Amino acid sequence: MNTHHQIQDAIRTLSSAFAPLDCHILAARNGSFSFTLVNQAGIAQHSQRLYPGQYSGQHLEKVIAQTKQSLVA
Repeated sequence: MNTHHQIQDAIRTLSSAFAPLDCHILAARNGSFSFTLVNQAGIAQHSQRLYPGQYSGQHLEKVIAQTKQSLVA
């Protein structure tokens, strides 16, 4: 699977994991991308940049778990 498909899969996974928050993807380039979680009022709740080693398999699950922790803190 090439990087583009991995990024697309990661975006779908992030969007599903953080619903009902909107997951906005920014600055996708050089194999990395930024995502920002936005609530219904349009206020950013979390923003993070992911690099190639972070958006596949267990690494992405770890990012999701850490992000969920930061959202409730």
